[in-house]
Amino acid sequence: MRLRRVSGLAIALGCGTAAVAGLMSSYLAPLDDPAIQYEKTPVTDPVAKLQEKIDAGQVHLKFEDEFGYLRSVLKELGVNTDTQVLVFSKTSFQAPKIGPRMPRALYFGDNVTVGFVRTGDVLEFASVDPKQGVVFYTLDQAPSTKPQFSRQDTCLQCHQVPATYGVPGMVIRSVFPDHNGQPILSAGGFITDHRSELKDRWGGWYVTGTMGNQKSMANSVVPDANDPSRMQAPDGGGDDETHNTTSLQYFTDTGAYLSPHSDVVALMTLEHQTQMVNLMTRVGWEARMAAAESAAISKSLGEPAVELRDSAKHRIDTAVPELVDYMLFVDEAKLTAPVRGTSGFAEEFARRGPFDSKGRSLRQFDMTTRMFRYPLSYMIYSAEFDAMPDAVKERVYRRLYDILTGKDTSPKYAALSAADRRNILEIVRETKKDLPEYWRE
Repeated sequence: MRLRRVSGLAIALGCGTAAVAGLMSSYLAPLDDPAIQYEKTPVTDPVAKLQEKIDAGQVHLKFEDEFGYLRSVLKELGVNTDTQVLVFSKTSFQAPKIGPRMPRALYFGDNVTVGFVRTGDVLEFASVDPKQGVVFYTLDQAPSTKPQFSRQDTCLQCHQVPATYGVPGMVIRSVFPDHNGQPILSAGGFITDHRSELKDRWGGWYVTGTMGNQKSMANSVVPDANDPSRMQAPDGGGDDETHNTTSLQYFTDTGAYLSPHSDVVALMTLEHQTQMVNLMTRVGWEARMAAAESAAISKSLGEPAVELRDSAKHRIDTAVPELVDYMLFVDEAKLTAPVRGTSGFAEEFARRGPFDSKGRSLRQFDMTTRMFRYPLSYMIYSAEFDAMPDAVKERVYRRLYDILTGKDTSPKYAALSAADRRNILEIVRETKKDLPEYWRE
């Protein structure tokens, strides 16, 4: 692995054991492809929209001595402080100001993540444009009559890699940090999401919550670089002090943050969400590039470009299953004991719905044997999902329908019980507006 200190929200280390696999992680998507034009196409992500409001005088951000623009920005972006998670590994371009005593705070919503470093020069943003995926920004932590978000495409040096499915994106990385929070490069690391075993998660992160006898790498440092398998609490305490931690008061000054928590359920949700966003971006880009190439071939042959050529259809058909499987939590790591957070995030997240007539929602957690009560990603309601090309959504909806109605009997979906399939099908029917007609039958 190698550390690159460039602008960005959650700088990823170059390589390591990752959950990412499959065709879409095999090459980096070209940013300058005529169908993409990532750096030139106007964007409508949450940060870009907020900047428009600031420029128009509709929003005035409030600056505070301790937090700068953080509290005001979170309010305008609709991000709750109960989403706070704390990472103390030096995996940000503001690394010199980060460590076990001064972790970096992340706050997130469905379409934006905000990074805050105590005494840092800037706030960091990863903001999701419905078509272009994640766009990176910074905001100077200095008073201004009209604050300006600065787009940071240099972040792509570390934020467009196979671990992000080859598109601009985010990852959650677990590392082996030393007592200063510096990742031990020779020890490797893990890209984590809902498919990762808990034992491989959260190295370099603080985590508050309870999870029974399940162990993780959270709340720990490596005292001896020659033996990274042995980890202990940053204050020199034992291994037992790093698990089922409900307070971080012995690790850091919790009063220096907007929340005293680094909620385990919030972090697990962010893990799921980052790769879901990356997958939707990649599948959308694949479809747009395939359609453009199809049209170019038809034009060169003097044929009407009325539909996708077989080569374009194959390209999309190959990409969609990986997205659908992730949406359905195929290969999800099973929980062997209940997981409970400390900040109230789980309850607030579940209240957001939408709900069907029986009060069911895809945002309701299980956290006993699996993450969600109804295992289909709530990101099906996201603007990025809705903005995917019609050719993609048609295939996603058809594949989901075949799985949920039992037409697809592939062994990999065996974990979805008949009740799971029925419940998900009924919830989606009532809460998703653009479903094909055959879903209503």
